[in-house]
Amino acid sequence: MTELKGFLPPLTPQGSSSLVPEMPWYYSGTLLTVEYLTDPANVRAILPADIDLAPEQPGAVAIVWADWQSCSTGGLELLDPVRAQYLEAFMVVRCSFKGTVYSRCVAIWVNKDFAIGRGWFQGYPKKLGNIAVTRVFSAGKATPKLENGGQFGASIAAYDHRLASAVVTLREPAESNGFVNGHKMLHSRFMPSISKDAGMSLDQLITMGGTDVEVGETWKGDAELHLGDSQWDELHSILPVDEILGGYYREIGVTFNGGDLVEDRSRAI
Repeated sequence: MTELKGFLPPLTPQGSSSLVPEMPWYYSGTLLTVEYLTDPANVRAILPADIDLAPEQPGAVAIVWADWQSCSTGGLELLDPVRAQYLEAFMVVRCSFKGTVYSRCVAIWVNKDFAIGRGWFQGYPKKLGNIAVTRVFSAGKATPKLENGGQFGASIAAYDHRLASAVVTLREPAESNGFVNGHKMLHSRFMPSISKDAGMSLDQLITMGGTDVEVGETWKGDAELHLGDSQWDELHSILPVDEILGGYYREIGVTFNGGDLVEDRSRAI
């Protein structure tokens, strides 16, 4: 009998149809980040009951637009770039679990199916959306410059509804791109049982981060941010903006090669 191969479905004898290739996964891209404060009660409401608020700045939130190029070992996706390039935008809060502070993604939209499959494996709550962010080029007038006054715009839409828009105006080089998305991620991986009302077949709390991190130019500045809702997506209603802290631009490269299991509460049903 032929063995079926693949990292994620669909599995085939050759494994070429798998939605996601084997790890490690390599990423190169840019991050446009806006950090702001909301009422800590809003962050508390979006966290599982057994995960606590961060002890400092518990109401801090980051919304990040990422323009990625990614590949697996050998880099074949780079020669068929429809399989390598994608955009995503995500909301991050900070939290605490058993005395350790983590970052946690609580909402995220992407524009490619392989990014959704890879994200669900990692515990990111990814949904399909339309994401746009200003890009930087080295020549011409149709690009911002990485300098004081350089401006970047970004937006998120899903099911034809605008959920967020932002403008970041650069002011000066920076050492970091903020503090909210600066810890290891603490995520929940779950899948309801196929048997009705039988709980969760997969229910894991995991932590993970990147390795081989390479950082390019990093800038900080001022930011404007507008959030919205639709009948299908909650954003403004769950994490409304009270005060803008600032905006950031960063070039980054990173490798993902797995995470760590913190707790497994799965049921074999």
